[in-house]
Amino acid sequence: MSSAIELQTAFLSQPSFAVVGASKDPSKFGNKVLKWYKAHNLSVTPINPKESEIEGISVIQSIDNLQNPKSTSLSVITPPKVTMTVLPKALELGIPYIWLQPGCEDAEVVEWIKENAKDKVLYGGVCVLVDGEKRMREGATRL
Repeated sequence: MSSAIELQTAFLSQPSFAVVGASKDPSKFGNKVLKWYKAHNLSVTPINPKESEIEGISVIQSIDNLQNPKSTSLSVITPPKVTMTVLPKALELGIPYIWLQPGCEDAEVVEWIKENAKDKVLYGGVCVLVDGEKRMREGATRL
């Protein structure tokens, strides 16, 4: 895949989604992104090591606990240091596509992506709340 649009379309074509960094705090993007999936009637799993439920959805503590990682696209809303622990594990689990929300990457994260997963990871300022909405309107998913 070569373009961000192709990656976004592939990301949104998966049957399941998960949000690493999901938050109970409605002012945080971890909550806004989770609610975006919910508002679009997409199957979503919040991931947060400290919570048991967010927005009425049962939370898992780690991507290791995903039921079907090979058919789950992963949204990441974490600081770069945490992102660097999530990315290798996601590849190991066979997660097909990862969308880093703005602020999740630094130079180390970008270098790792370029070396290991450039055709699987969206990064660099694209946001599911804006760009995902565009793809949804264009019919990028089964909705």
